[in-house]
Amino acid sequence: MKQRFKIEEAYAREELGQGHLFENDNNNKDALLKQLEELDSQYPGGLQSYIVNAKKLLLESKTGVNPYEGYTPSVPAGERLQTATGQFADSEALGMENIGKTGFVLVAGGLGERLGYNGIKVALPIETMTGRCYLESYCEAILALQTRAREYSNDPSIILPLAIMTSGDTHEKTVELLHKHSNFGMADNQIVLMKQEKVPAIIDNEGRFALDDEGMIDTKPHGHGDVHSLLHSKGVLGEWNSRGLEWIVFFQDTNGLVFRSIIAALGVSAQHGFDVNSLTVPRKPGEAVGGICQLNKADGSSFTINVEYNQLDPLLRATVSPKGDVPDESGLSPYPGNINVLIFKLKPYFTVLEKTGGAIPEFVNPKYADEEKTKFKKPTRLECMMQDYPKLLLEDPNTKVGFTQMERFICFSAVKNNAEDAAAKLASSGFAESASSGESDIYAAYRLILEMAGVNVKTTGLKSDTFLKLPVSKGAKIVLYSSFGCTLKEIQSRFPTPEKVKISEQSVLVVEGNVIIESLELDGDLRLHAAPGATLVIRNLTCLNQGTVFTPVSETDPEYLQIRGYTKTELESLVINAPNPGETIIDRPI
Repeated sequence: MKQRFKIEEAYAREELGQGHLFENDNNNKDALLKQLEELDSQYPGGLQSYIVNAKKLLLESKTGVNPYEGYTPSVPAGERLQTATGQFADSEALGMENIGKTGFVLVAGGLGERLGYNGIKVALPIETMTGRCYLESYCEAILALQTRAREYSNDPSIILPLAIMTSGDTHEKTVELLHKHSNFGMADNQIVLMKQEKVPAIIDNEGRFALDDEGMIDTKPHGHGDVHSLLHSKGVLGEWNSRGLEWIVFFQDTNGLVFRSIIAALGVSAQHGFDVNSLTVPRKPGEAVGGICQLNKADGSSFTINVEYNQLDPLLRATVSPKGDVPDESGLSPYPGNINVLIFKLKPYFTVLEKTGGAIPEFVNPKYADEEKTKFKKPTRLECMMQDYPKLLLEDPNTKVGFTQMERFICFSAVKNNAEDAAAKLASSGFAESASSGESDIYAAYRLILEMAGVNVKTTGLKSDTFLKLPVSKGAKIVLYSSFGCTLKEIQSRFPTPEKVKISEQSVLVVEGNVIIESLELDGDLRLHAAPGATLVIRNLTCLNQGTVFTPVSETDPEYLQIRGYTKTELESLVINAPNPGETIIDRPI
């Protein structure tokens, strides 16, 4: 063991240029050497490759190398879907045909520190009416899709798997959350956790590692691009490929609307045969959201990829638009806005990962402390992004990479900012991306979906309350579980006579399971639950009660409410359950 450590110490000093790690007395030398050994084994090619890559990328950063030199951007191939159109319905129908052959990957390596929330983000309640956390909502959606896939194929053995990428910060808490809630109904072998490791922090352009206060190497996250190498190294993708899955969907930890759009985007992938399909939203010029671009060279070669917002403007100025990132005639950017929801065709993805190991090209983003760019304000590190996967496809011109654009209300509402930062972001971009705005967006989306179904529910001209200086709509608070409807067409079918359904602005409506609503007048709080195998039919119901309202938080309220600034006060509510198989009919005013 001592001989091994001596060899490792010499290797660290001479080969990696890390002699500074051992210059001072270090009581943790054995632990430090063990850490070096672990870091060396975790990074593809070892720490020597990490240092070589770091020096190259830091030199390019210092000298201002343009990563897109020689490329001219254009709008790539894709579909722009409008909700409640025949095209959208057709895409959803095709998506449902393919959903039984789909695996899901949740990128969940982050804590809620930016939100002012000390837990893992997937444990944060998506909304307060039900208290469901993000992970529960995602699991419920996948299980609902699994049920539909089994019915469609008449195959009760279909399992839709979920892989979750965790980090050292979130892994144990994710395990605890799943264990506490019995995997939210998923089977033990249906979920696999893949823990992402960190990489050394770097203090200068020579790639020297930073030390923490305890004399150990300071490490930082390597970026969500590691999800690709983890799927390969953990054998997940190989197992899914052997099972005959054809599609893989990647999604983020706090986007409560994502499963309302995945089905239609999957349909677009199937229709066009996209190997890679980015789900996107209309993008405002200057918005801190990357743009999906086709990058073209003079020799006729091209590839489609996300260009980060801070790189998009200078690229456009240097090529096709002297004014840079400006709107087209629609008032928006012509380049679809990336939201990091990706759909891959599994077989070619598996083949690429077999060849490359899934190591995504890296970048570095040091914050310099001097004009000469020789000193850093704080240690940096190499990073990689999941959406940069198309860079691995440059040698194959036949690969089809495209996008699916949808209205933001049905596919994207990020939750990442504390109230103070959210107020500033709201003022500058129109999107707060806070816990309260994420909750409000859920209710707003379901109001719009029901309005499209013909239900009488107000969606515009709504007043707002203010909590933590952020607006919170007073409109009806509606939550529709995926078990109630996975597609817009299915949700619409739950209201056979929508003109007989009226929901007031002050109302709360939560619907779970196989529920049919024929005639309803709601001015209050109503919860409808049908257990698996049961059907609840609301033939005629008038529900008038005091309902549930938002009130300011107190100092004793939990953290997930403190970051919203409000709590719910339940004054009066009506709960109707259908717990047993068969049909339960409600046909009386209550």
